[in-house]
Amino acid sequence: MSGAAPFDVIPAIDLLGGRAVRLAQGRYEDATVYDARPERSARRFAAAGARRLHVVDLDGAKAGAPVNLAAVEAIVAASPGVAVQLGGGLRTLEAVERVLALGVARAILGTVALREPALVREAAARCPGRIVVGIDARDGRVAVEGWLEASEVAVSELARAFEDAGVAAVVHTDIARDGMLSGPNLDASVALAREVSIPVIVSGGVSGVDDIVRAAGHASDGISGVIVGRALYTGDVDLEAALTRAASGRAAC
Repeated sequence: MSGAAPFDVIPAIDLLGGRAVRLAQGRYEDATVYDARPERSARRFAAAGARRLHVVDLDGAKAGAPVNLAAVEAIVAASPGVAVQLGGGLRTLEAVERVLALGVARAILGTVALREPALVREAAARCPGRIVVGIDARDGRVAVEGWLEASEVAVSELARAFEDAGVAAVVHTDIARDGMLSGPNLDASVALAREVSIPVIVSGGVSGVDDIVRAAGHASDGISGVIVGRALYTGDVDLEAALTRAASGRAAC
């Protein structure tokens, strides 16, 4: 994709049992609890200047329907003026409309993007600018059902299927990097962004501010943001500093 898009540094809040957690490589049995009240994290990120939050209902992803809606409502209420994007278990139009009615700005559709692409298209038509396609990748192939099941479909093939659907963005997550603080698979995300006209958000593995700056440096390729999870909770990334660095585009000293 050509032409720079606005770039966002997007804090992640993953919900499991109503608590904010981080998984390692998508393994539910390997969850670290960081906050029993996720809205406190949302309030902290909003105060630091985040314009968008990335919330994933992990229970919902496994169940196939939203589960942690009370926590989602609390997050939205705690971060007025911040656009919350939510994924996990959104497999029907009714589920999408329900979470958007709670004040969620964008609904992220993952499993249904592969299984029921017509549903994604209808959702995007009904809710312009509010539908995001989540593509979780394992070795370049799409994984679904909360990362529990692999497919044979290439990431780029799935993304291209929604070129004319009017989706707002694609979130590209490399599962092998997620929660590992090993650096994102930026090469794969940039390659995807160059192949499609849809803005691409990088996700998985951010370990420090330098990773964020490198991602921001590819805004002209169609990278519109980067999601930061575990590194925010461990202190490896200071959100205010990351936002400043990403905006200025300064390289690491």
